[in-house]
Amino acid sequence: MNEMSPSENQSHNVALVTGASSGIGYATAKALRAAGFDVIGTSRHATAKGPDGITMLACDVTDDASVANLVNDVLDATGRIDLLVNNAGVGLFGGAEESSLDQARMLFDVNVFGVIRMTNAVLPIMRRQEKGRIINLSSAHGFIPAPYFSLYSATKHAVEGYSQSLDHELRTLGIRVVLVEPAYTRTPFDANLIKPDRLLDAYESARADVAAAVEEAIRKGDTPEIVAGTIVKAATDTDPKPRYPAGKLARQVSVLRRFVPASAFDRSLRKMLRLPV
Repeated sequence: MNEMSPSENQSHNVALVTGASSGIGYATAKALRAAGFDVIGTSRHATAKGPDGITMLACDVTDDASVANLVNDVLDATGRIDLLVNNAGVGLFGGAEESSLDQARMLFDVNVFGVIRMTNAVLPIMRRQEKGRIINLSSAHGFIPAPYFSLYSATKHAVEGYSQSLDHELRTLGIRVVLVEPAYTRTPFDANLIKPDRLLDAYESARADVAAAVEEAIRKGDTPEIVAGTIVKAATDTDPKPRYPAGKLARQVSVLRRFVPASAFDRSLRKMLRLPV
């Protein structure tokens, strides 16, 4: 890990990126550093390595004490936090009925309450600064249906509602909250998906078809660097938009969701996921 030096960080905007050891978080930390930010990345594991020049610190976003310790360490070293990128999250693939309530709670604890914990921890700092920006990683699954990602999609819909509402609360304080919404991205996301804790035969065939469609879509998807570029734009726009679709597919889906008749969109979605139309 790189050591933080207050003298080196005081003159630049300080960015804190959760889940920065791989995938979108890794690319984002690297891109923000190239854009002139002093970047601190986090990982659940203290030994995780980030991009060159990025300070990596351990943080479990499901643990109040871990989050508080992280933010205190960053503040002690840098004196400020100008940007928070809430990227840490987990995926769950399977029929909604195939997950127990305990598993659903675990998913929400990471993807929703983790965002809230991190946000609540940095807001007092940003309010004192009268300046700050929070970027929450959502997904195209946060504004469209996502069969066999039902619970994951529910967490992203929750993040969308939380973020848009919070942005209205904070604007007069000099703080903005924005969403970045990737579609399928070429990361280890599909390989790291959590499996349901009570698989049911009734869903096996359709689940397998959707899994194959998703695997193909990820293989053809955007690179993490494309998403990272969108995050940098969301972080640096003088007058930020409430949401930023990241990549060609995400932009297309966002437009289609608004303007295509619901029945046609429904058929298109099922066809893409190899479900009976």
